[in-house]
Amino acid sequence: MTSLLEVNDLKMHFPVREGLFLRASKFNRAVDGVNLHVAPGETLGLVGESGCGKSTLGRCITRLYQPTGGEIKFRDQDISRMRNRDLLPLRRDIQMIFQDPLESLNARHTVGEILEEPLIIHKMGNRQERQKRVAELLNQVGLPARSVTRYPFEFSGGQRQRIGIARAIALKPSLIVCDEPVSALDVSIQSQILNLLVELQQELNLAYLFIAHDLAVVKHISDRIAIMYLGRIVESGPGEALYRNPQHPYTQSLISAIPVPDPHQKSQRILLKGDVPSPINPPSGCRFHTRCPRATQICKEQEPVLTAQPETGGLVTACHHAGPA
Repeated sequence: MTSLLEVNDLKMHFPVREGLFLRASKFNRAVDGVNLHVAPGETLGLVGESGCGKSTLGRCITRLYQPTGGEIKFRDQDISRMRNRDLLPLRRDIQMIFQDPLESLNARHTVGEILEEPLIIHKMGNRQERQKRVAELLNQVGLPARSVTRYPFEFSGGQRQRIGIARAIALKPSLIVCDEPVSALDVSIQSQILNLLVELQQELNLAYLFIAHDLAVVKHISDRIAIMYLGRIVESGPGEALYRNPQHPYTQSLISAIPVPDPHQKSQRILLKGDVPSPINPPSGCRFHTRCPRATQICKEQEPVLTAQPETGGLVTACHHAGPA
């Protein structure tokens, strides 16, 4: 299947300025050589601990950040070096849903103005047609028509996220980057928002890059899953295969942390030692070796590459000692 989005060796290094003259003597390697692809209508889940570079990667793909290196191909066109004015037509095809719905919505605008704004920017329809489109969007995300005259602070967290979703689909995009869209919501509301995203995907043939730190949430919505650690992808593959038989010790530790609903079933937690190293000065060799229970000398000296794992259902893993737990 042809990829809608293809990311090759993407890097985003932020300068760390120090000293009297604020010279950039170091770099925060937030994203450091990421490769991934998303097919039309597919959901790729991107999982990792806080600070591993997931959100930065999402913002690079939507071109809210200018990448330091690598390429981002959307419909076979490299958008990583495009100027802002050339990106405007592309904004219709790539949208983003943010983690905090209140912070991402303009508190001074009514819901109607928030949803109409992208239509005005892209010169879509006259005022009457735009108002009709706003009413359609509210109906699609399950909000009453009277919401159009209300302000974001008048809504609950789940309702505000529905407004954010409505804004994201307003221009009928092909790809939506979902940056932890349910992490700030109550558990009961999370399932409603996830179900809404699935329904909209089926209705509009959307592709999602779904960013989260909770594997249980990602399992519900993703076709494929990529695991990210310290700026790099360490394992990826079909969701079912990755849950059933993970090969990387980091993936195994994340899966072991998922709560088991049966109180009589004992789950064996895999506890990692130490803290996540700084992306300013990442470890040599395998970046996970400082916390890995399988680490040997080669892990400290040689960086592993993503390699297909036989008889795993399509998993690729970056580990010198890949294998079942």
